Amino acid sequence: MTTIVQKFGGTSVADAAKIKRAAQRVKQAKDEGHGVITVVSAMGKSTDSLVDLAFQMSEEPDKREMDMLMSTGEQVTISLMVMALKELGIEAVSLTGWQAGIRTEPVHQNARITDIETSNIERYLDEGKVVIVAGFQGMTEEGEITTLGRGGSDTTAVALASALQAENCTIFTDVAGVFTSDPRVVNKARQLKSVSYDEMLELANLGAGVLHPRAVEFAKNYAIPLIVRSSMEEQEGTVVEEEASMEQNLIVRGLAFESGVTKVTVEGMQNEVNTLTNLFSTLAQSGINVDIIIQQLTEDDRVNVSFSIHTQALRETLNVLENNKNKLNYTKVRHLDQLAKVSIVGSGMVSNPGVAADMFQVLSEQEVRVQMVSTSEIKVSVVVEEEKMTNAVEALHTFFELDEKVEVQANMA
Repeated sequence: MTTIVQKFGGTSVADAAKIKRAAQRVKQAKDEGHGVITVVSAMGKSTDSLVDLAFQMSEEPDKREMDMLMSTGEQVTISLMVMALKELGIEAVSLTGWQAGIRTEPVHQNARITDIETSNIERYLDEGKVVIVAGFQGMTEEGEITTLGRGGSDTTAVALASALQAENCTIFTDVAGVFTSDPRVVNKARQLKSVSYDEMLELANLGAGVLHPRAVEFAKNYAIPLIVRSSMEEQEGTVVEEEASMEQNLIVRGLAFESGVTKVTVEGMQNEVNTLTNLFSTLAQSGINVDIIIQQLTEDDRVNVSFSIHTQALRETLNVLENNKNKLNYTKVRHLDQLAKVSIVGSGMVSNPGVAADMFQVLSEQEVRVQMVSTSEIKVSVVVEEEKMTNAVEALHTFFELDEKVEVQANMA
C-alpha cells in the first residue's frame, strides 16, 4: 500500500459544504487503496478573525498566547473533516500537530520543524484509518505549542510526506495549479503543467501565494513530487519536480509580486568591517526578516544601509533600532512605505543575458520608478511604488510572452 499526503487550504474548507467536498476527495484516494494522511488549514478567514480578536485585547499581543489562540483554528477543521468522512463510511481520526509528533524549535509564530515522530500516525494507518492532521502547528521539546508562520500548513504536509516516505504530496487549493502570475490580478496568466523546484522556490519566496517556501524547500531536499490541484474541479494541476521541461523560447517562467513593503534606511554608521554584522544580527535576534539590502558609502566615509521589510514589521524594526542606537552608532533612520516588490523568475535567464535590462526598459516605459534591485541566477526583483505594482506586472507579463497560450508539457520521467 502506497502512502500519499494531501493538504486542503483554508478556502477549500471554508464552510460545511466545502469540507464535505474535500472529504469526497479524501474518500476517493482511500478507495484507490492508498494510505492517506490529510493536512487541513483553518476554515476560510477564521485565522484572520482570531488575529483581529487578539488585537482588540492588545496592540502587541504576546507571541506565546498568539500561538495558543491561533492553533485552535485548525482543530475545528480536523474534527469536522473526520465527522464528514465517517458519514461517508470512512474510518478516520483527527490529530493536532503535537499528537501527530511534529516537533519544532522554540520560536513562537514562525517556528521551524525539527523532527517528526511518526509512530502515532503509522499506528492509525496500520489500522486502516485516514489520518487528519492539523496543519500550521507543532510543539517544542518543552511542551510549548508553536505555529509555523504564514502558509505553514503546506510545510506540515510536505514534512509529513518526507517523514513517511510518501509517494507524493498533493496541495489542493482554490486555483487549478501554478500560474505564470496570480490570475486574480493578471487576467492573461496561464497555468503551467510543470515547474522546477528552484523556480517554484523563488516564486514562493517572492510572494506567489500558491505554495509556502519552506514546503518547496522540503520537497526539493527530499525529492517529494508536489502536485498543486484545484479542490473544486477535476483537473491535472501543476507538477513541481526537479527538472521541468521548458518551452525553448520561454526565458521567464513566471512573475511574483507582493504589496505591503517598506524600505528602511539606517544612515551615518561607522565604515567598519563588522558594521553590517552588528546591524543585521541585531535585527535577526528580534525575529525581523530582511529582504533586499543596499549599502552606500558616503563622502565623509560613513555607511548608509537600506533594506526592505514587510510593513507590518515596521514598528518593531524601528523599536529595535532605537533601543540599539548606541551599539549600532548611526545618526538617523528613515523609512518609505506604500511600496511593493515585483519579480521575474526563470531558469532560462541563466543563459540569456540582458533580461534585467529588458525589465528596466519595460518599467521605464510604464513610468515605474525603481527603488531597490535584487538579482540571482534565475530572478530579478525590484521594489516599486505600490500604486504602480499592477501596471508593472501586467506590462512585464506581456513583454516576456507569458500571455501566449502555449502548452508547457510536464516532464514526468
